[in-house]
Amino acid sequence: MKHTRPRMRRITLVAATATSALALAACGSNDSGSHSGNDSPAKPASSPSAQAPSGTHNAADVAFAKGMIPHHRQAVEMADLAVTRAASPQVKELADKIKKAQGPEIKTMSRWLTAWHEQVPEEMPGMDHSAHSEMPGMMGMKEMDALKKKSGKDFDTSFLEMMVGHHQGAVKMAGAEKDKGSFGRAKTLAADIIKAQNAEITQMNKLLGKS
Repeated sequence: MKHTRPRMRRITLVAATATSALALAACGSNDSGSHSGNDSPAKPASSPSAQAPSGTHNAADVAFAKGMIPHHRQAVEMADLAVTRAASPQVKELADKIKKAQGPEIKTMSRWLTAWHEQVPEEMPGMDHSAHSEMPGMMGMKEMDALKKKSGKDFDTSFLEMMVGHHQGAVKMAGAEKDKGSFGRAKTLAADIIKAQNAEITQMNKLLGKS
């Protein structure tokens, strides 16, 4: 019996130690599980672009995009004609500049309309632009057909005169967006259009000898 009691004490001590160890491990496991749950890869942090607010827009923003897209398309169409018809290197350079600026702007505004669940104006080769004749500076089919028949210096003069009027119309439309729009990026684009196209109007008037 003398030997049994010390042995029982040792067994009881070992069992108590093991129980304490298991309890500590369980607590550690719970803490770790809670932490890994907060940082779980199953719930990755959203990207900055996903977190960025899309911004509010109004009817003026929609009208700006829907109007400026066909307006830009016609300017690009006119600029395309300069590649083979213009005589002046300055006119060809200007036409290329217009295409490089307005082409991407068309895509940007098209994405806005899609995001707003609005219809993007259809694009059809050789389309009759008279449907948009109410927009400032927009050319009709007769004017476009006449420009297509010209070449050399005659083309240069007609192209510059038409594009000056076209740009003036775009500046007016962009001004309306700045005054009435609410979508920040559209208002910024409108300001960029006003600045860029006013500068090109000055350049074209110089080429026409009007300044």
